[in-house]
Amino acid sequence: MEYTVIIHTADEGGYWVDVPVLPGCYSQGETIEEAIKNIREAIELHLDDLKEDKSVLIPNDRDFIISRVTV
Repeated sequence: MEYTVIIHTADEGGYWVDVPVLPGCYSQGETIEEAIKNIREAIELHLDDLKEDKSVLIPNDRDFIISRVTV
């Protein structure tokens, strides 16, 4: 499965990453590469938890769109 992740610059240095379609799934790292590695692990754990709850569907973000707006 593929998930869209958003990488943010952390105020204290490094980066933090969240997965919009998986609320509560986020991670961090000192470099972008480390943050990506960590969010991959966080997604796997998050999905494992969702799979245990048979009443929850595993979300996908094939219809997810990211855009920028100038104001």
